[in-house]
Amino acid sequence: MKTLISTVEQDEITKECSKSFDFQFDGSTKFQVPFFEKPENFQIGLIVGASGSGKSSILSTIGEAEKVFWEPNKAICSHFESALDAQNKLSAVGLNSVPSWLKPYHVLSMGEKFRADLSRSLKDNAIIDEFTSVVDRNVAKSCSYAIARHIRKEGLKNMVFASCHYDIIDWLQPDWIFDTTTNRLTVGRGSVRPILELEILPCTTEAWSVFRNHHYLTGNLNKSARCWIATWEGTLVGFAAAITLPSGTLKKAWKGHRTVILPDFQGLGFGVRISDAIGQIFVNEGCRYFSKSSHVRLGEYRNNSPLWRPTAHNMQDRSRQYKRSLENKTDFFWSKEMTERHADRICYCHEYIGAK
Repeated sequence: MKTLISTVEQDEITKECSKSFDFQFDGSTKFQVPFFEKPENFQIGLIVGASGSGKSSILSTIGEAEKVFWEPNKAICSHFESALDAQNKLSAVGLNSVPSWLKPYHVLSMGEKFRADLSRSLKDNAIIDEFTSVVDRNVAKSCSYAIARHIRKEGLKNMVFASCHYDIIDWLQPDWIFDTTTNRLTVGRGSVRPILELEILPCTTEAWSVFRNHHYLTGNLNKSARCWIATWEGTLVGFAAAITLPSGTLKKAWKGHRTVILPDFQGLGFGVRISDAIGQIFVNEGCRYFSKSSHVRLGEYRNNSPLWRPTAHNMQDRSRQYKRSLENKTDFFWSKEMTERHADRICYCHEYIGAK
């Protein structure tokens, strides 16, 4: 074991404090760093243990955590190589709020800052200390889940996290864990990620007031919308709404109107699960259910899901559809200005068909 020694100048205060507790102190303290030999060829490693048990000291023997610098006059998304790179990495840590992407770092909430810092550390051989130490435990779980999924998908290598919280283990699913409390190294993903169970309940339009400020586009809601809330372990996490789809050829047709997941719970995949559930509700009622979105992750999920069928307008220029909707007056929330603003955006259009 390596021994670390720190020294301070003795003064009357240090003498009085040590004397009050009968602590023998000569101005120096010693700490033995637990012996640790890092495994090879892994993706996610976790050093966990109580504060002061040597996690940061072990990390210093592996590498140095990169300090992230943010330009105060730039949006956080402007700190990446491209817009696509920003979208991928910010979404990978569960920071899915487009308005937040366009803000400078210093105005973000504590949870958003935590996710933003992580998004710029997604690379091979990254060292991440104090992981989830400063955020709510719901944020810790959702971020651990999202970042682990990104690391596995992108094939990143040798990322080492250190945390004093054990509750993230099942969500992060590390390839090895070194516990500084017991000095024990465990190799292999032994734990099973918890099953996420959502309860979806019908509600009135009044529930929208909780979610309206978290919708990336608008706070408006059609007064005739059918609405639902989603809860996880008794906690409110999401909202969904649908409206009728006026058509001269389609009977009993509905379309998605609003889907919002509260920021603390983004990254767990709740959005797609809720939209699937709402679609199934309408299919069970003998209705047809359609949805269109410019959200890339949601759209690509539906492109690859057997539960959804692309329509003839899938992945077309969004402005073409909204110009048509304006002419037919089928979506009164969209103005000419908004249509022109979205002229170069791809729209994903699907019908929910359900499981075979």
